[in-house]
Amino acid sequence: MKHSMQVNYGFNKGFTLIELMIVVAIIGILAAIAIPSYQDYTKRAKFSEVVNATAPYKLAVEVCAHTLGNKDNCSTASNGVPPGVNDGSTGAKPAYGRVAKLEIAAGVITATGTAEVDSKTFILTPTVTTGGAITWAATGTCKDSSYC
Repeated sequence: MKHSMQVNYGFNKGFTLIELMIVVAIIGILAAIAIPSYQDYTKRAKFSEVVNATAPYKLAVEVCAHTLGNKDNCSTASNGVPPGVNDGSTGAKPAYGRVAKLEIAAGVITATGTAEVDSKTFILTPTVTTGGAITWAATGTCKDSSYC
C-alpha cells in the first residue's frame, strides 16, 4: 500500500496585516481632508439663504432710489422699503431660517446669519451712477470665508 502525501505549496489568499494597516491609514488621511471641506461647503450652501433673503430688499431700495432721486432716504420701513427682519422696526419679521437679522440704512442692506452659519454678515452697498443705474457692491464677513 502506497501512501502518498500531497503537500500544498500554493499561496495563501488574503491580506497581510501591513496591507490592512496601509488601507486604514489612507482612509484616515482622506477623511481628515474631506470632512472639513464638506463642512465648509455645507455652510456656504446654508448661507445662500441669507444672500437670497436680500433680493426683495434690493428691489425695494432700487425703486425707492429712483423715486426719490437718491438712496439716502431709503431705510427700513420707510419710503416703500419694507420692514426688516428682527431689526426693531415697525412690522419687522421675526428671524427665520438662517437669517438672524436684516436691516436697511441709507440704502445699505445688512443681512446677518444665525450661529449655524457662524453669524456672518452680508452687506450690499448701492451706488447710483450718473445715468441713474444702480450697481451693488457686496462686502461683509462672509467674504473672508467665501460664504458669499
